[in-house]
Amino acid sequence: MTSTTPTRAPRAGSSPRRDRTRTTGLRRGEAAAGWLFTAPVILILGVFLAVPVFMALWVSFSDWGGRGSPLSGDVNFVGFDNYATILAGGGLAERDFGIALRNNAWYVALVVPLQTALSLFLAVLVNRAVLRGRGFFRTAFYFPSVTSSVAITVLWLFLFSASGVVNKVLAAIGVAGPNWFNDPSGVLHNLFGAVGVTQGPAFLTGADVLGVSLWDWIAGPSVAMSAFVLMAVFTTSGTFMLLFLAALQNLGGDVTEAAMMDGANGWQRFWRVTLPQLRPTLFTVLTLGLIGCWQVFDQIYTGTQGGPSKTTLTPAYLSYTAAFNSQDWGQGAAIAFILFVIIVAFTLLQRWILRDRPVSKRRAAAYLPKASGTTDGMTR
Repeated sequence: MTSTTPTRAPRAGSSPRRDRTRTTGLRRGEAAAGWLFTAPVILILGVFLAVPVFMALWVSFSDWGGRGSPLSGDVNFVGFDNYATILAGGGLAERDFGIALRNNAWYVALVVPLQTALSLFLAVLVNRAVLRGRGFFRTAFYFPSVTSSVAITVLWLFLFSASGVVNKVLAAIGVAGPNWFNDPSGVLHNLFGAVGVTQGPAFLTGADVLGVSLWDWIAGPSVAMSAFVLMAVFTTSGTFMLLFLAALQNLGGDVTEAAMMDGANGWQRFWRVTLPQLRPTLFTVLTLGLIGCWQVFDQIYTGTQGGPSKTTLTPAYLSYTAAFNSQDWGQGAAIAFILFVIIVAFTLLQRWILRDRPVSKRRAAAYLPKASGTTDGMTR
């Protein structure tokens, strides 16, 4: 004979586990404690980040001249006048912004792929178990990233001067080096000139975007900006190498071993197995590189200050000069928010490009079991 223990019926009006909320599962008071601990950080970010951003946004729509408070009654709302002057004003402000945008676009187009490829190569190199002294190489590759950008820029000015080490090395192999930071000529225009093309066609020289002709848009980075491109790749690849290295060390070896069993060579394993698993890290590296390249400022400020002939001028430095030198704070703030929109647009674009895509029917068919060769009703 078995005995049963009677269960205690819940009292009327009571709910089980009253000490937890129904939606989040948090115990009573945990949510309030969480907000209490995060309140100082939220307050600091609000005061020193959110408030200045909204004030700068207001300045971009006003005629504030830099004196007094931008919220005072003497400051007038001018709508999109500052933005129209920069984007369609037809004057010097529009042309300067067009030149800065062209310079920065070439800078981004060169630096982001080069630093991503180099950092991934270095990560794969130092991740190999057969490499001796891996700790030394990791430190050596990362060291330029922790050095002050101002110090690196000053060093670069000495290395790439007319009588610097770079030109000395080029002269030793019979190449006449340029006057790097004083040469405003475009690299692609120089290549065109080497094959006899010194003038662009009429449809390129006659049309312009933001006050800059299409022929000048395809001039490529100037020789001076090319030196900054090399410096950016040199200083940032170490940081992104660590990101790729951490991702490589977290990858499981079972998929790679399965690919080796199937006869895949080293390049096929990297391209078909390793690289697809690095997609989240690749997105992070590309996003950080894109933001950093569009916001380049300190190297330009320390090095050339936009010269020679404005060929190293960037939107970030142009925003600074418009606000602090020309005292046109509305245009300076407008340039900053246009730059913000450009960064967000490129980030969303690369997120869409690197999105997870469904397997195509053609590829999926290769993994489906083959249909039986005999079917019912086909016999005579």
